[in-house]
Amino acid sequence: MQGYNVLMIYNTGMDQILMCRRLKDPYKGLSNLVGGKIEEGEVGLEAAYRELFEETNISKDDITLHHVMDFTYYLQRCFVEVYVGKLKYDVSISGDENELYWSDLTQNFFDKSQYAGEGNIGHMIEQVNMSKHLLEL
Repeated sequence: MQGYNVLMIYNTGMDQILMCRRLKDPYKGLSNLVGGKIEEGEVGLEAAYRELFEETNISKDDITLHHVMDFTYYLQRCFVEVYVGKLKYDVSISGDENELYWSDLTQNFFDKSQYAGEGNIGHMIEQVNMSKHLLEL
């Protein structure tokens, strides 16, 4: 079963979340959270930090990631680990895989015409909102 991760990266004020506009399929042209594939033999948290750095130039020193939930897709034979973190200080983001931008949290992240993930982004944001006090964010 192939593993993936998705990373919910909040700015220092917790009023914006890092998004990417997908440049290729699946979900080409839609906004998504950053993340990627967990390589064979790789620990999930290590993969999350690696993907975060590769896609955004945000390092392990800039943020602490918390593993908050998983999704298992048995028909597609894959699972997704979800991590969340708040930047410790303002950083410059850069990456060439997708177009990166900060989104305010007033958007309708359940809008499938704008956001990838079949509504999962909205669900994940709502879960974090309900659990912020437990996450040291």
